[in-house]
Amino acid sequence: MSEERRRELGETDFPVEQELKDAFDKVMDEGAQRLHRTFRSVLITGLFGGMEVGLGVMAYLAVLHETDNHLLAGLAFGAGFIAVLLAHSELFTEDFLVPVMGLVTRQASVWQLGKLWAGTLLANLAGGWVFMWIVVQAFPEWWGTLEESARHFVDAPFTLQTVCLAVLGGSTMTLMTRMQKGTDSDIVRVVAGVTSGFLLAGLQLFHSILDSLLIFGAIHAGANIAFLDWLAWFGYTVFFNVVGGIVLVTTLRVVRSKELVVHWREQAPADPDAAHER
Repeated sequence: MSEERRRELGETDFPVEQELKDAFDKVMDEGAQRLHRTFRSVLITGLFGGMEVGLGVMAYLAVLHETDNHLLAGLAFGAGFIAVLLAHSELFTEDFLVPVMGLVTRQASVWQLGKLWAGTLLANLAGGWVFMWIVVQAFPEWWGTLEESARHFVDAPFTLQTVCLAVLGGSTMTLMTRMQKGTDSDIVRVVAGVTSGFLLAGLQLFHSILDSLLIFGAIHAGANIAFLDWLAWFGYTVFFNVVGGIVLVTTLRVVRSKELVVHWREQAPADPDAAHER
């Protein structure tokens, strides 16, 4: 189908499908709103995200302790993503698509993206640390399961396999965000969250936030895991999560929507943090 015919069939003059334009506008608008949050709002939302995804970790540990089956436990883990979705909190790895779309269309500056990423990441970790202390005190029978789960990550050598596990962790999470933004149905969003939780936790992909909560729980439970052990694992995992989310998911969608990106960049003022005439 030629671009001219596609323009005739759509409701706009953009040479892209109407559904693609609607989804793009929705993601860009939400991305701009996230980027312009105050630092206080970023920290509070991220703190809630770290604590609420802990519900998924708690469900995961409960099933894993009883069944010793990671796939079944992965299905239970989806409860954490449902909590984050419905409570409108935020995880660091959710910010690889939506805010970046706001950035590339010049709805905000790189500084605003850095503030969002840094604030959400630190707040997620702080919230997860506190929540896992509570979980460890409440369920001492899970201590052995926690240590075994944590050692799967901190004892893993830095190899091509672990790099790929981290890349897949970031891309899976970002794709979940894209799927949830592509529908108005809460049921479909929940299904996307449960499916992504199954893939991340059930297959034990490397995810900088979710797996950190398991490691934090093991540390609280007295496992012989040092803070530096976590930091060494976290450093490369968070980097390759970003690579997976940005390169495999976000960049390809930016290229696919190039005409829309160019249009909004041309409409943006010289100062991307200034008020826009939309």
